[in-house]
Amino acid sequence: MIIQQLSIFLEDKSGRLTELTKILADNDINITALSIADASDYGIIRMVVGRPELAVRVLKEQGFSVHLTEVACIIVPNEPGGLYHALKILTDNNINIDYMYAFAIQSTALAVIRSESISKVIEVLQKHKLELMKASQVYQI
Repeated sequence: MIIQQLSIFLEDKSGRLTELTKILADNDINITALSIADASDYGIIRMVVGRPELAVRVLKEQGFSVHLTEVACIIVPNEPGGLYHALKILTDNNINIDYMYAFAIQSTALAVIRSESISKVIEVLQKHKLELMKASQVYQI
């Protein structure tokens, strides 16, 4: 249930994101989810990819500052209150969320969650019968 996420510091320079995605494409690494948070001179790219260890290696070889972070990905109904229900359970169990990014397609929504204790997030959500994405559903074989 724990998924490895890449966190990449990327300078605010034209074409740098294109370069990053080309390196991944050239190494047959699929991007499943991506988030960009920007600051004045750089951005933080957070992404879930099909081959996280390979991605870290090839990106570091190309001079990118990158590291792996553990996250969980919850699957909720794409309807009003779907995400609220999951977040309420976490709040009621005193779990703080450091950050989250999400998307929806048709009747399903997915939310990547980072918290200080991913294992506690997973434990609590499973206890309440919420569905979590498995790493095997994300990683390339």
